[in-house]
Amino acid sequence: MAFPRPRPGPAELPRRRVRSLACGQGAVRAARFNVDGNYCLTCGSDKSLKLWNPHKGTLLRAYHGHGYEVLDAAGSFDNSQLCSGSADKTVALWDVASGQVVRKFRGHAGKVSCVQFNEEATVIVSGSIDSTVRCWDCRSRRPEPVQVLDEAKDGVASVSVSAHELLSGSVDGRVRRYDLRAGQLYSDYVGSPVTCVCFTKDGQCVLAASLDSTLRLLDKDTGELLGEYTGHRSATYKLDCVLSERDTHVGSASEDGKVYFWDLVEGSLALSLAVGRGAVQSLAFHPTLPCLLAAADGHLQLWREEAFEEEEQGGDGGGHAPP
Repeated sequence: MAFPRPRPGPAELPRRRVRSLACGQGAVRAARFNVDGNYCLTCGSDKSLKLWNPHKGTLLRAYHGHGYEVLDAAGSFDNSQLCSGSADKTVALWDVASGQVVRKFRGHAGKVSCVQFNEEATVIVSGSIDSTVRCWDCRSRRPEPVQVLDEAKDGVASVSVSAHELLSGSVDGRVRRYDLRAGQLYSDYVGSPVTCVCFTKDGQCVLAASLDSTLRLLDKDTGELLGEYTGHRSATYKLDCVLSERDTHVGSASEDGKVYFWDLVEGSLALSLAVGRGAVQSLAFHPTLPCLLAAADGHLQLWREEAFEEEEQGGDGGGHAPP
């Protein structure tokens, strides 16, 4: 870490449910924090996208324009735009303030399961069950993608974007990392359909969730298996995995209605949270706080650390350093 923190305490995990919001969107397919963690998006099976302040429990805006359920969404770095992917095979670019669709990108031959902006929000990266990753230029008027990555042999379930790298997880059991600067592809075989992939905050490792009820931590450069985390149930559904805000713990949704956290280094189970009755449909971890979003049973839940007190919370959603 570039700047040493003053007296860093032990890493805390979100253990206490402080809010549960009825989303009114049918099943919540995805819940995603924005870049600074002050707001979040929920994607509904009712074709809608909703923007919330989860810390205050307020709905800010609903977005309508997809023809079928919305499966993933992301916000731009300046919070002015959203992108979303839908089972209607389209990728939509939205203006946050007006609630209008700015562009709709058509080209995928199947459901769009995952979307991400690049850092400058000039490109949207989308993955689909049509086995491709497509990159769309937000600024030009061209209707076709600027790049199509078609190395996957089965549906792409998850994408993650860093400065010059693109990560994809596919049902063919592979985690693929594209170095866009060098034009290189690195592929690691996990052996079971991959449902979610993400980079660690330090950019050195990759976390992958797969349908054999296992999370794996891989060294980004060598592909070496650094850790395996088991105890949750993931055999049927596309479930999210997350890293805590300081990379100390890995977390996973589970089909038994719980969220599990493991110590990243030791691999030991650190915590399980009882979230819902059925599968936990989506997870998102706050970028800088021990704060978790979990979607289950049509509700969005906000979890915080034990010491969190709501009256301390400012308009920005809190963020007080421990004394």
